[in-house]
Amino acid sequence: MIVYDDRKVYIPSLNIPWQGGIMTITGSKKKQIAVLTGGGDAPGLNAVIRGITVKAISLGYDVIGLKQGWAGLLENGESNPLDLDQVASIHVTGGTILGTSRTNPYKVDNGVEQVKANLKRLKCDALIAIGGEDTLGVANKLFKEGVNIVGVPKTIDNDLSGTDYTFGFDTAVNIAAKAIRDLHTTAESHRRIMVVEIMGRHAGWITIHASIAGGAHITLLPEDKFDVKEITKVIKQRQAKGKHHTIIAASEGAIPKEGDMVLQAGEKDAFGHVRLGGLGERLAKELEKECGQEARYVVLGHLQRSGAPSAFDVVLGTRLGVKATELVDQGKFGRMAALKGTEIVDVDLNKAVGTLKIVPKEFIAEEKIFWGIDD
Repeated sequence: MIVYDDRKVYIPSLNIPWQGGIMTITGSKKKQIAVLTGGGDAPGLNAVIRGITVKAISLGYDVIGLKQGWAGLLENGESNPLDLDQVASIHVTGGTILGTSRTNPYKVDNGVEQVKANLKRLKCDALIAIGGEDTLGVANKLFKEGVNIVGVPKTIDNDLSGTDYTFGFDTAVNIAAKAIRDLHTTAESHRRIMVVEIMGRHAGWITIHASIAGGAHITLLPEDKFDVKEITKVIKQRQAKGKHHTIIAASEGAIPKEGDMVLQAGEKDAFGHVRLGGLGERLAKELEKECGQEARYVVLGHLQRSGAPSAFDVVLGTRLGVKATELVDQGKFGRMAALKGTEIVDVDLNKAVGTLKIVPKEFIAEEKIFWGIDD
């Protein structure tokens, strides 16, 4: 609950000091913080925006939301002021009220100059960029060119370095795990092999967590090339024991030992990424032929990033937003708010975008002992 009257605000849940339940903000607002969201949407984005806005206003800043990520800042700097009314209940909704895009200013003629010019025109003293490797990669470059920037990590894949978890990941895992659990009933009823294709281009964090939680029988990850013969062996062993259904959790970026990533289309986005998709269909066809058993596939796709965020993601997003605002107020630019253990800390943006965080071999080995076991 947020109660406010003119310049008085009561915020019971956000680690913002007050006296007697009422905090009075004094002094005129002299500086302005801008915020944008880039890349794919993730459950918890609005919680971050709310955390930033409430904390910034409590410190005496104005806040403006930049529309459609870097694209909006490139074109005309479309924006709107953010206040307590606008963000009061957005934390429980998915998506992002600011909109997003996969635009790269460094791939646009005079793009960086346009970004700087629009930030200046909008009188932004600092920018908080919420995004994954690509968005924060741009932020890191702009910081090195003199722009006052702070980052907030956002990727449902949980593959950003420098932070233990990213918001949106927990929601995606819960959605994927529920899908796997639900598919057991139809797979068992029809004695089918079911391949569940899950998001994960280069890192299989969602897949391995969802597989364990959902009780999949086989897990395929980008970090560990798979052998169709090994999968076939596990399925046939199950058949011999009278277990006539098999659930396979497969990351979209999983790669066979003799083959390449399965691509949905040949074109690339502004950051050079090809669109993945089709692994589930191809694998199902091959396993049906090899195992003599009907095989189907399910692509979870955008369902994994849709809908309301989990409680964990709301809390994490809120805390990251508050921390990012504190970094701006402290003049700690070129930094990123991050979760370490149970604490929200700040790390160098270089550390966040330098290398992808992938599933370690030890975790993969732990999960593999459950291959073929019925839940």
